[in-house]
Amino acid sequence: MRLSRPISALGRGSLVIAREVGGIAILTAQVARALVPPAMDGRELVRNLYRMGNLSVPIVVLTAFFVGGIMVIQSGVFVERFGATGLVGWGAGYAIFREVGPVLIALMFSGRVGSNNTAELGTMTVTEQLDGLRALAIDPIRYLIVPRVVAMTVALLALTIIGNLVALVGGALFSQLLLDLPPALFYYSLVDNLRPEDLIHGLIKAVVFGLAIALTSCHFGVTVRGGAVGVGRAVNAAVVAAAVSIMVLDFFVTYLVK
Repeated sequence: MRLSRPISALGRGSLVIAREVGGIAILTAQVARALVPPAMDGRELVRNLYRMGNLSVPIVVLTAFFVGGIMVIQSGVFVERFGATGLVGWGAGYAIFREVGPVLIALMFSGRVGSNNTAELGTMTVTEQLDGLRALAIDPIRYLIVPRVVAMTVALLALTIIGNLVALVGGALFSQLLLDLPPALFYYSLVDNLRPEDLIHGLIKAVVFGLAIALTSCHFGVTVRGGAVGVGRAVNAAVVAAAVSIMVLDFFVTYLVK
């Protein structure tokens, strides 16, 4: 009896995960079908690019600036111990380009944009606005979902590029303030040791993370049940699912794209 309860709970949890993963896979197929040939509402795309991209720039810039400083502080201990001043820019840039930049910005993007997207679509679902679109012969996938998926993917890619640049500026500034290293040394250490592949590696991650956040937030938004309480649960589930997806996909992209 004692053993049956955890087994039952494990089974229920596995079924829930399988159902949600299957739903996301179906939504992915529907979005892919709608993109061949590309068909979406242009005004909706522009509106989402502004809301999801432009309005996210200030928080990304602020966070990325101090991330660059954190990278310098973490490496400063070893720089002072071993006198490896020529590796400061390389260490900060390598971590920012390949790992810290895309992952951290994606998590922030999920918390700000993904949750808002789920809440908005969830509200439309429980108030039967999606059913109203279908009654008017308007496909919600092409009209609502596809522009959001494209906008979130493009926005996260652009925000990652901006965040990388700001983080490097912050790293150069804090290396001057904390380690008394001139910005020129930081710059030459960066360009002499890093390759374009390091930047491309992080940008590939940004595209993959953007797709994952977009699809999970849209899925939980259009499948919400239970009124306002259900919308709250859907937002929480979307943020958790996006965070887990980012970590899992980060592992596979890092392993496959070396």
